[in-house]
Amino acid sequence: MREITDRERTEESLELIWVLREEGHDDLAHFRANSDDADNEQLLGVLARDGLITVEGNTVLLTEAGHARARGLVRRQRLAERLFTDVFEMPDEKVLDDACKVEHILSEELTESVCTFLGHPPLCPHGKPIPRGECCKKFRIDVVPVVTRLSDFEVGASGKITFIVSTDPSRINRLNSLGIAAGSVIKYIQKTPSCILQIDETTVALDPDIAKEIFLKKI
Repeated sequence: MREITDRERTEESLELIWVLREEGHDDLAHFRANSDDADNEQLLGVLARDGLITVEGNTVLLTEAGHARARGLVRRQRLAERLFTDVFEMPDEKVLDDACKVEHILSEELTESVCTFLGHPPLCPHGKPIPRGECCKKFRIDVVPVVTRLSDFEVGASGKITFIVSTDPSRINRLNSLGIAAGSVIKYIQKTPSCILQIDETTVALDPDIAKEIFLKKI
């Protein structure tokens, strides 16, 4: 078994605090219950000493420096998950483990390149938000992204849906009932005035605004 370095211990804990915060749990009890570290009390002391967290009563808070470092870790891991899932089509049980390893070694430059290559995905394969980077703010596309919106997809081409982003859960349920879900293979028939796609023997027409919420890769 590979020995975990002190740096990795620190980074795993910062990432855990970020994730727990996303879930609405910023208390010590949840950190202790979810930490895999053998001595999380000592680790909390190290994080506080290094100016990465503050502990106020039962609440664990990331400092500005801790927030920046945790944000980068989460961004790298979730982009790696998208890369392994969408491009390499690795099995889910391997994706998380390998993404956890990659997050500790990806440089900022390579992270930005991966994000651009994937088309600046907003969510990881598990539906969690991917923190935005400078490349996302500039909306620069230096290479053709592997994953694109249905609204930007090539008419006549076939693709596999990788994820759907919508603030309306009922819309996702309606799409799923039509067979439009992550993993579905579609053929893009028409772009305007309605987006028309074919799934197996079924033809479906979608509003262009809905087509912007569907992301897929060409096959």
